Amino acid sequence: MMGKFFAVKTTVNQERIVANLMELAVKKYNLDVYSILAPKELRGYVLVEAKDIQNVKRAITGIPHARGILSGEIPFKEVEHFLTPKRAVEQIKEGYKVEIIAGPFKGEQAIVRRVDPSKNEITVELVEAVVPIPITVKADHVRVIERGE
Repeated sequence: MMGKFFAVKTTVNQERIVANLMELAVKKYNLDVYSILAPKELRGYVLVEAKDIQNVKRAITGIPHARGILSGEIPFKEVEHFLTPKRAVEQIKEGYKVEIIAGPFKGEQAIVRRVDPSKNEITVELVEAVVPIPITVKADHVRVIERGE
């Protein structure tokens, strides 16, 4: 059974704290709240899936940094994209400086030269290498250090 979605307005940068305190309230008062989501991209809001708005109101009662509930229900299609994970390769672009975090070149820094989303791979050149040799690694095996050249 899917509940209705509501947006709780919060103080910016306090979304995680509000979500955690709401979770405690939901457990303490046995409320009909099914999920609480604080996506990084959505500053100043926490998304809540609940039976009805009364359950959300009870969940935020007395919680610091919770500023209220946006009026009206949010359609699932507006929440859905927060629930599908982004692949690592989608967040990496050519020219980014990365650190390799797995495999034989672990710990090395490199510059991204090519991105292949279909294979979830990127081609990099090691920063420290005397002769720049392109190396292909899985996108999940790197961590972005700097965006852009």
